Amino acid sequence: MVKALRRKSPVTAHTARELFDVLPEMPGFRAEVIKGNLIVSPLGPPPHGDAANNLHDELLPLRRQHGWRGYPGNVGVCIEGTRDPVEPDYVLAPRDCPLWGEREFISSGLILVAEVVSPGSKDYDRNEKPGMYADGGVPIYLLIDPLDAPPSVTVYSDLIDGAYKTVTKVEMGMPLRLPKPVDFELDTSVFKT
Repeated sequence: MVKALRRKSPVTAHTARELFDVLPEMPGFRAEVIKGNLIVSPLGPPPHGDAANNLHDELLPLRRQHGWRGYPGNVGVCIEGTRDPVEPDYVLAPRDCPLWGEREFISSGLILVAEVVSPGSKDYDRNEKPGMYADGGVPIYLLIDPLDAPPSVTVYSDLIDGAYKTVTKVEMGMPLRLPKPVDFELDTSVFKT
């Protein structure tokens, strides 16, 4: 059993999800549940946010064409099945994407999620989140990795039986084809700082 204090009254939580649900606002921090563990980390530096915003800008023609919505780092996602909450650096969703509660999109209704690797998130973004997003039914996972040597961008796709069957990695600056349902040539030079 995990106990958390919220103002004057103690709250008892039995799971990481329950603890997440009673957390107070924590300006400057992001909370997620990864593999049953509550992870609280500081928000990334400005170049981290720039990468998500640049992806948002690059996808503008596609968003307009399909009526999709883009969210750079400001919405939650509930992983279908485990109900683990995460907050990707970027989410691409249809207008009618189903919600879990009032704030979280259900992962299987999304089109794409993207993470921008930072020193505090590199192990999760590179190793845990591909499987987590695949288990949750997200068709495309985009990993923007300025810490890789050389910096890279990787797209995980072809979701079959809860696993991504295709992984395509390019050096940052090279074009990268985002497969269907996105079907878009991404100019990864927009992520160079």
